[in-house]
This record gives sequence, structure tokens and C-alpha cells, in this order.
Amino acid sequence: MPGNARFLTCCAMTSRRSFLRSSAIVPAAGVAGASFLAQIAHAAALTKEQRDRLTPDQVIAQMKKGNERFRSGKMTDQDFLAQKRATASGQYPAAVILSCIDSRAPAEIIFDARLGDTFNARVAGNIADDDLLGSMEFACAVAGAKVVLVMGHTSCGAIKGAIDGAQLGHLTGLLNKIKPAVEATGYGGERTSKNDAFVDAVAKTNVRRTVDAIRQRSEVLAGLEKEGKIKIVGSMYRLVGGSVDFFT
Repeated sequence: MPGNARFLTCCAMTSRRSFLRSSAIVPAAGVAGASFLAQIAHAAALTKEQRDRLTPDQVIAQMKKGNERFRSGKMTDQDFLAQKRATASGQYPAAVILSCIDSRAPAEIIFDARLGDTFNARVAGNIADDDLLGSMEFACAVAGAKVVLVMGHTSCGAIKGAIDGAQLGHLTGLLNKIKPAVEATGYGGERTSKNDAFVDAVAKTNVRRTVDAIRQRSEVLAGLEKEGKIKIVGSMYRLVGGSVDFFT
């Protein structure tokens, strides 16, 4: 949508040991699997072979582990020079994350990821328009990402604006895409932007609607998911505490 702030980049705040750690994979991976994941954990960046051997569930598991490191204050050391050099000739991200532009919710930091681990698309209210759908199709069908994650967050200003019916230039059209989530949210209390619980309930509904829209509007992504090659999931980031709650 014209005027929308959006950024599609490889992840920027990262660490050489962070995104994929051997401790997060299910025990059934066995000795060979543990050895393989140990190689990933200590590499400066993912290689194509390493990324391709991961399942969508393993990628999600690593994202959860990275978020736990973030929220517990145990983020891993970072070597940006090594990551920059390792990714200069190519990139093999394991996931694409669609999140809000809120300055307090940078996905690459929240998941303690390395440069080159994820594609990151950001737009107010984490909605999926045609351009973002095309970007996500590139990330998965062309570049090989295994997970599409839609991440909303608590106390979202775009959600509050949609509840209030705010109007401002191109922002008006963007908020109109969120308004159906306001109407679709069942809530017995005060249905205003001053009620944090209602705002967060609408934000979660909006994430679910975005996930549904991705499946309905992108035959490419829906097809990849049906084939088991990717997973499309939703999540909510809590500004207080820093945890990310995943849901389907």
C-alpha cells in the first residue's frame, strides 16, 4: 500500500551461536542430529545445506529458544564482522517474519537471531497486502524459508487507531484493513482503545485474520504449507516481560 512504512531485510541484531542451538531440537534427533546442529550453532551463518535440512518445527523451536534467551537476559555474544563476511556471498534464512513497525518490537532481537537467519517484513499492524504477500512468497518459494510467522504485540498503536477510527492520509486506508478485526473480536468489557485488554484481544484477532488471509490469498504459500514444506503461524509479543506466544 502506498505510504506504508515497511522494511524487508535480513535480520540485523544477531549472534554467532544464537538462532539455532543443538539443545532445542527434540531428543529423537540422535547423535548425528546433535552433531549437525552443533555445527550450525557455532557457525557465523546458516549455509544452504544446513537450512534445507531443518524442518519447520525445528525452526519454530529455535525461535522459541531464542526468545527465551532474550527475555531471560541471556542473549548470546555477537560477532557482526563474522556474520557480515559469512553472508556477503549469499543468504539462506530459515524464516520470514511479518511484524509491526513498533520500535519496541524488533523481531530479530526478540528472537536473538543472527544476521542471515530470518527475513523481516514490518508494517504498522502487521497486515498482509499484495506487496508483502509477494515478499513472503519470494522468501519461501524462491529463497527457501521454512516458516512464515505473523507477530503482533501488546499495546499496539495501529490497533488503537483502528478502534478509534483514526484518519490521517494513507494511514486511513491501512487502518481500514484492521477494522474487521475490531468487529470480529468478542469481548464483554469496555470496547475502547483505553482498555488494554480489549486492545490486546483485537491485536490477537488481527494476527489470526492475517494468517488466514495469507493462506487464502497466496496459492503459493498455501500450497507449500499443504506439502509440509513450510508452516504459517501466528504469535503475540508481550512488551511487558518480553515473551512471544505462538498459536496456529
